[in-house]
Amino acid sequence: GRLNADNARFLLLAVLIVLYMLCGAAVFSAIELPTEREAKERWEERLENFTRRHNLSRAELRHFLREYEEASVAGIRVDDIRPRWDFTGAFYFVGTVVSTIGFGMTTPATVGGKIFLIFYGLIGCAGTILFFNLFLERLITVIAYVMKSCHERQLRRKGVLPHDGRRGSGTSEADSLAGWKPSVYYVMLILCVASLIISCCASAMYTPIEGWSYFDSLYFCFVAFSTIGFGDLVSSQNIRYDSQGLYRFGNFVFILMGVCCIYSLFNVISIVIKQSINWILKKLACKCCHRCQRRLFRSRRNVVMPGNVRSRRNISIETDAVNESDTDGRRLSGEMISMRDFLASNKVSLAIMQKQLSETANGYPRQMSSSSKQNGFSGGVGALAIMNNRLAETSVDR
Repeated sequence: GRLNADNARFLLLAVLIVLYMLCGAAVFSAIELPTEREAKERWEERLENFTRRHNLSRAELRHFLREYEEASVAGIRVDDIRPRWDFTGAFYFVGTVVSTIGFGMTTPATVGGKIFLIFYGLIGCAGTILFFNLFLERLITVIAYVMKSCHERQLRRKGVLPHDGRRGSGTSEADSLAGWKPSVYYVMLILCVASLIISCCASAMYTPIEGWSYFDSLYFCFVAFSTIGFGDLVSSQNIRYDSQGLYRFGNFVFILMGVCCIYSLFNVISIVIKQSINWILKKLACKCCHRCQRRLFRSRRNVVMPGNVRSRRNISIETDAVNESDTDGRRLSGEMISMRDFLASNKVSLAIMQKQLSETANGYPRQMSSSSKQNGFSGGVGALAIMNNRLAETSVDR
């Protein structure tokens, strides 16, 4: 049933993620490992030359460097940078905490700070994720409204809809417009373009101010906006900038907008991944069902079968609910329907009729169209459910 389909989807997704991680590890290892080995060889050579030139033992020098690493963790750097724990530095730190970016260039060193961070991050991260979900809901509403308006304008140009906005009941296009909704691929494309524009504009700001290359700025934007937060490149860390207040405000705005757009894009991509997994499972189910049907027909080749049943040998499985009951198995094998199945089907029909009568008396509650379910805009939890429900609602609003 439904539980088995969800379990199959979960297992397939887990297998695909593991394979994706293995492929990524192989690629990064092949690209980065040679550079790491070269850097280590250069460092060992410089360390040997330095100890020989200044007549120092390698043990003493390594001890000194280890102390510097501890000082670096506490925020001490060779170059002049702003204090890590002044008010502006602390505000930047809490921003990286609640947004789950976590660059790592600033971390609490005291026990009290670490304990406070646990409770502070617990509430802050939950509240920020709620904010991202609400932002996603409103963003999908705006995108759906704009795309539906463009769709209606195209129908008016073709003469399908009258120019006064009233929909005629005679045309199928006008009738189906009430259930129209934007495609998930169009939404994904719009979010990709918006994220790219924000990243390019932010990189144009970071390149001259931070002294990074444009590619490094784009790299920082993705790492920061996706909340990966490696910490190898961190903005707004120098002690002085030209137009410092304006730059820090722009940095805050770009990070906020970028995180919101990338978060929304990730949720839309997750819907596409879900559709792909459903497609794979459907193909696998079709092959398995065809094999089972062939075996079933071979085992019952001596049974007298009606002509209309024999003509359905090459039946195709189009829905997830096919062959989920004993009734379907008996029909495919050529047996007559049992009295229990006949009464059960009439009971279901009676229940549907009672539900329709009840809805008619209560004023027809709004329902999601079947096309929305087929396009993958149903189900999900968290931000995915918010986006699915919002897409369904905007398709019938106005």
